[in-house]
Amino acid sequence: MLDKFRKAKQAELDMLARMKAQTQAGGKMFTLYAGERLSFANAIRRDENGLKVIAEYKRASPSKGDINLGLSAADVAKMYAAGGASAISVLTEEEYFKGNLSYLDEIKPSGLPMLRKDFLTDLMQIEQTLATPASALLIIVRMFEDDGYLKEMIEQTHAAGLDAVVEAFDDIDLKRAKQAGARIIQINNRDLDNLSIDMNRSIEFIKLKEEGEIWICASGISEPEDCAQMNELGYDTVLIGTSIMSSPDPQAKLAALVKGGRS
Repeated sequence: MLDKFRKAKQAELDMLARMKAQTQAGGKMFTLYAGERLSFANAIRRDENGLKVIAEYKRASPSKGDINLGLSAADVAKMYAAGGASAISVLTEEEYFKGNLSYLDEIKPSGLPMLRKDFLTDLMQIEQTLATPASALLIIVRMFEDDGYLKEMIEQTHAAGLDAVVEAFDDIDLKRAKQAGARIIQINNRDLDNLSIDMNRSIEFIKLKEEGEIWICASGISEPEDCAQMNELGYDTVLIGTSIMSSPDPQAKLAALVKGGRS
Protein backbone atom coordinates (compact mmCIF):
# COMPACT_ATOMS: atom_id res chain seq x y z
CA MET A 1 0.00 0.00 0.00
CA LEU A 2 2.80 2.44 0.76
CA ASP A 3 4.07 2.04 -2.79
CA LYS A 4 0.58 2.84 -4.07
CA PHE A 5 0.45 5.94 -1.87
CA ARG A 6 3.84 7.07 -3.21
CA LYS A 7 2.65 6.68 -6.80
CA ALA A 8 -0.56 8.57 -6.03
CA LYS A 9 1.46 11.55 -4.77
CA GLN A 10 3.85 11.68 -7.73
CA ALA A 11 1.66 14.03 -9.77
CA GLU A 12 1.67 16.50 -6.87
CA LEU A 13 5.45 16.30 -6.56
CA ASP A 14 5.84 16.84 -10.31
CA MET A 15 3.60 19.91 -10.08
CA LEU A 16 5.61 21.30 -7.17
CA ALA A 17 8.86 20.69 -9.02
CA ARG A 18 7.56 22.66 -12.01
CA MET A 19 6.48 25.49 -9.72
CA LYS A 20 9.86 25.52 -8.03
CA ALA A 21 11.66 25.65 -11.39
CA GLN A 22 9.55 28.64 -12.41
CA THR A 23 10.13 30.49 -9.13
CA GLN A 24 12.96 32.99 -9.04
CA ALA A 25 15.91 32.12 -6.84
CA GLY A 26 15.06 32.74 -3.20
CA GLY A 27 11.37 33.24 -3.97
CA LYS A 28 8.38 31.38 -2.56
CA MET A 29 6.20 28.99 -4.54
CA PHE A 30 3.17 29.85 -2.43
CA THR A 31 1.75 32.79 -0.53
CA LEU A 32 2.14 31.86 3.13
CA TYR A 33 -0.96 31.65 5.30
CA ALA A 34 -1.13 34.95 7.18
CA GLY A 35 -3.61 34.03 9.91
CA GLU A 36 -3.04 32.64 13.37
CA ARG A 37 -1.43 29.20 13.47
CA LEU A 38 -2.33 27.54 16.77
CA SER A 39 0.14 25.24 18.55
CA PHE A 40 -0.71 21.63 17.78
CA ALA A 41 1.73 20.29 20.38
CA ASN A 42 0.29 22.38 23.21
CA ALA A 43 -3.25 21.35 22.32
CA ILE A 44 -2.64 17.59 22.37
CA ARG A 45 -0.30 17.26 25.36
CA ARG A 46 -2.05 15.43 28.20
CA ASP A 47 -2.98 17.44 31.27
CA GLU A 48 -4.10 16.76 34.83
CA ASN A 49 -7.38 15.36 33.52
CA GLY A 50 -5.70 12.83 31.26
CA LEU A 51 -5.90 12.01 27.58
CA LYS A 52 -6.81 14.34 24.69
CA VAL A 53 -8.60 13.37 21.45
CA ILE A 54 -7.63 14.31 17.90
CA ALA A 55 -10.76 13.87 15.78
CA GLU A 56 -10.19 13.15 12.10
CA TYR A 57 -12.04 14.28 9.01
CA LYS A 58 -11.82 11.05 7.04
CA ARG A 59 -14.22 10.64 4.14
CA ALA A 60 -12.87 7.33 2.82
CA SER A 61 -9.98 4.89 3.23
CA PRO A 62 -8.46 1.91 1.38
CA SER A 63 -9.58 -0.49 4.13
CA LYS A 64 -13.15 0.81 4.57
CA GLY A 65 -13.99 2.39 1.23
CA ASP A 66 -16.38 5.34 1.45
CA ILE A 67 -17.03 6.18 5.11
CA ASN A 68 -19.15 9.32 5.06
CA LEU A 69 -19.07 11.46 1.94
CA GLY A 70 -22.10 13.44 3.07
CA LEU A 71 -20.44 15.01 6.11
CA SER A 72 -18.85 18.23 4.87
CA ALA A 73 -15.72 19.85 6.22
CA ALA A 74 -17.86 22.74 7.49
CA ASP A 75 -20.12 20.28 9.32
CA VAL A 76 -17.09 18.67 10.91
CA ALA A 77 -15.68 21.99 12.08
CA LYS A 78 -18.79 22.62 14.16
CA MET A 79 -19.29 19.06 15.41
CA TYR A 80 -15.71 18.48 16.47
CA ALA A 81 -15.41 21.80 18.29
CA ALA A 82 -18.68 21.14 20.13
CA GLY A 83 -17.79 17.50 20.81
CA GLY A 84 -14.64 18.30 22.74
CA ALA A 85 -11.83 17.55 20.29
CA SER A 86 -8.49 19.11 21.19
CA ALA A 87 -7.30 19.14 17.57
CA ILE A 88 -8.45 17.96 14.14
CA SER A 89 -6.65 15.69 11.69
CA VAL A 90 -7.54 16.44 8.07
CA LEU A 91 -6.91 13.89 5.31
CA THR A 92 -5.66 15.75 2.24
CA GLU A 93 -4.70 12.72 0.08
CA GLU A 94 -7.10 12.64 -2.85
CA GLU A 95 -6.96 9.27 -4.60
CA TYR A 96 -7.40 6.80 -1.73
CA PHE A 97 -8.89 8.99 1.02
CA LYS A 98 -10.89 11.47 -1.09
CA GLY A 99 -9.28 14.35 0.77
CA ASN A 100 -8.30 17.82 -0.38
CA LEU A 101 -6.08 20.64 0.83
CA SER A 102 -9.08 22.99 0.71
CA TYR A 103 -10.63 21.14 3.64
CA LEU A 104 -8.06 22.78 5.93
CA ASP A 105 -9.48 26.20 5.11
CA GLU A 106 -13.04 24.95 5.57
CA ILE A 107 -12.30 23.47 9.01
CA LYS A 108 -10.30 26.46 10.25
CA PRO A 109 -13.45 28.11 11.77
CA SER A 110 -13.46 25.31 14.37
CA GLY A 111 -10.80 27.29 16.22
CA LEU A 112 -8.78 24.08 16.74
CA PRO A 113 -5.24 23.37 15.50
CA MET A 114 -5.12 21.07 12.50
CA LEU A 115 -2.84 18.27 11.34
CA ARG A 116 -2.34 17.84 7.60
CA LYS A 117 -2.47 14.06 7.27
CA ASP A 118 -0.98 12.90 4.00
CA PHE A 119 1.90 10.94 2.51
CA LEU A 120 4.54 13.64 2.44
CA THR A 121 8.08 12.85 1.32
CA ASP A 122 9.56 16.09 0.00
CA LEU A 123 10.65 19.42 1.49
CA MET A 124 8.53 21.20 -1.13
CA GLN A 125 5.42 19.84 0.60
CA ILE A 126 6.36 21.72 3.76
CA GLU A 127 6.16 25.00 1.86
CA GLN A 128 2.89 23.82 0.31
CA THR A 129 1.50 23.15 3.81
CA LEU A 130 2.58 26.61 4.99
CA ALA A 131 0.12 28.10 2.51
CA THR A 132 -2.69 26.46 4.53
CA PRO A 133 -3.81 27.09 8.13
CA ALA A 134 -2.47 23.69 9.26
CA SER A 135 -0.39 23.71 12.43
CA ALA A 136 1.24 20.32 11.89
CA LEU A 137 1.99 17.76 9.20
CA LEU A 138 2.44 14.00 9.18
CA ILE A 139 5.81 12.39 8.48
CA ILE A 140 5.67 8.59 8.12
CA VAL A 141 9.08 7.11 8.91
CA ARG A 142 8.64 4.15 6.59
CA MET A 143 8.14 6.48 3.62
CA PHE A 144 11.81 7.51 3.93
CA GLU A 145 14.65 5.17 3.01
CA ASP A 146 17.31 7.76 3.82
CA ASP A 147 17.74 8.64 7.51
CA GLY A 148 19.43 11.92 6.62
CA TYR A 149 16.48 13.11 4.54
CA LEU A 150 14.04 11.99 7.24
CA LYS A 151 15.94 14.10 9.76
CA GLU A 152 16.02 17.06 7.37
CA MET A 153 12.26 16.76 6.76
CA ILE A 154 11.59 16.91 10.50
CA GLU A 155 14.05 19.74 11.12
CA GLN A 156 12.71 21.85 8.26
CA THR A 157 9.14 21.31 9.46
CA HIS A 158 10.11 22.60 12.91
CA ALA A 159 12.09 25.49 11.42
CA ALA A 160 9.02 26.52 9.42
CA GLY A 161 6.99 26.83 12.62
CA LEU A 162 4.99 23.63 12.15
CA ASP A 163 4.84 20.58 14.39
CA ALA A 164 5.99 17.29 12.87
CA VAL A 165 3.90 14.27 13.82
CA VAL A 166 6.30 11.39 13.16
CA GLU A 167 4.61 8.03 12.65
CA ALA A 168 6.06 4.63 13.49
CA PHE A 169 4.75 1.10 12.87
CA ASP A 170 7.45 -1.03 14.51
CA ASP A 171 10.53 -0.81 16.74
CA ILE A 172 12.81 0.01 13.80
CA ASP A 173 10.57 2.93 12.78
CA LEU A 174 10.47 4.13 16.39
CA LYS A 175 14.24 4.05 16.75
CA ARG A 176 14.66 5.99 13.49
CA ALA A 177 12.05 8.55 14.58
CA LYS A 178 13.84 9.22 17.85
CA GLN A 179 17.25 9.45 16.18
CA ALA A 180 15.84 11.91 13.63
CA GLY A 181 14.67 14.27 16.37
CA ALA A 182 10.95 13.51 16.59
CA ARG A 183 9.15 15.43 19.34
CA ILE A 184 5.67 14.10 18.60
CA ILE A 185 5.55 10.35 17.99
CA GLN A 186 2.48 8.64 16.58
CA ILE A 187 2.18 4.88 17.01
CA ASN A 188 -0.06 3.58 14.24
CA ASN A 189 -1.62 0.24 15.10
CA ARG A 190 -2.44 -0.18 11.41
CA ASP A 191 0.46 -1.36 9.28
CA LEU A 192 0.07 0.60 6.04
CA ASP A 193 2.02 -2.04 4.13
CA ASN A 194 -0.85 -4.52 4.51
CA LEU A 195 -3.59 -2.58 6.42
CA SER A 196 -3.68 -5.05 9.34
CA ILE A 197 -4.24 -3.74 12.89
CA ASP A 198 -2.31 -4.85 15.96
CA MET A 199 -3.17 -2.99 19.18
CA ASN A 200 -0.20 -4.57 20.94
CA ARG A 201 1.99 -2.03 19.15
CA SER A 202 0.61 0.77 21.29
CA ILE A 203 0.66 -1.32 24.46
CA GLU A 204 4.31 -2.29 24.10
CA PHE A 205 5.87 0.82 22.52
CA ILE A 206 4.57 3.29 25.13
CA LYS A 207 7.11 1.78 27.52
CA LEU A 208 9.78 3.56 25.44
CA LYS A 209 8.28 7.03 25.85
CA GLU A 210 10.81 9.53 27.16
CA GLU A 211 10.41 12.77 29.06
CA GLY A 212 9.50 15.69 26.83
CA GLU A 213 7.97 13.52 24.08
CA ILE A 214 4.30 13.70 23.08
CA TRP A 215 2.81 10.35 22.07
CA ILE A 216 -0.27 9.69 19.94
CA CYS A 217 -2.07 6.38 19.57
CA ALA A 218 -3.72 5.98 16.16
CA SER A 219 -5.98 3.35 14.52
CA GLY A 220 -8.18 0.77 16.20
CA ILE A 221 -9.67 3.16 18.77
CA SER A 222 -13.45 3.03 18.63
CA GLU A 223 -14.92 2.99 22.15
CA PRO A 224 -14.57 5.07 25.35
CA GLU A 225 -12.98 2.04 26.99
CA ASP A 226 -10.20 2.14 24.39
CA CYS A 227 -9.51 5.77 25.29
CA ALA A 228 -9.48 4.89 28.99
CA GLN A 229 -6.92 2.16 28.35
CA MET A 230 -4.61 4.46 26.39
CA ASN A 231 -4.97 7.09 29.10
CA GLU A 232 -3.87 4.57 31.72
CA LEU A 233 -0.92 3.54 29.57
CA GLY A 234 0.28 7.15 29.47
CA TYR A 235 -0.53 8.35 25.96
CA ASP A 236 -1.01 12.07 25.53
CA THR A 237 -3.71 11.70 22.93
CA VAL A 238 -5.52 9.34 20.59
CA LEU A 239 -6.32 10.00 16.94
CA ILE A 240 -9.75 8.71 15.91
CA GLY A 241 -11.38 8.91 12.50
CA THR A 242 -13.49 6.01 11.26
CA SER A 243 -15.56 5.36 14.37
CA ILE A 244 -16.53 9.04 14.61
CA MET A 245 -17.15 9.61 10.91
CA SER A 246 -19.25 6.44 10.56
CA SER A 247 -21.40 7.20 13.58
CA PRO A 248 -25.01 8.38 13.05
CA ASP A 249 -24.22 11.17 15.55
CA PRO A 250 -20.52 12.08 15.19
CA GLN A 251 -20.66 14.83 17.80
CA ALA A 252 -22.14 12.57 20.47
CA LYS A 253 -19.72 9.77 19.57
CA LEU A 254 -16.78 12.15 19.90
CA ALA A 255 -18.04 13.48 23.24
CA ALA A 256 -18.26 9.92 24.61
CA LEU A 257 -14.73 9.13 23.46
CA VAL A 258 -13.38 12.33 25.02
CA LYS A 259 -15.09 11.49 28.32
CA GLY A 260 -13.63 8.00 28.23
CA GLY A 261 -10.10 9.32 28.13
CA ARG A 262 -10.49 11.83 30.95
CA SER A 263 -10.03 10.82 34.57
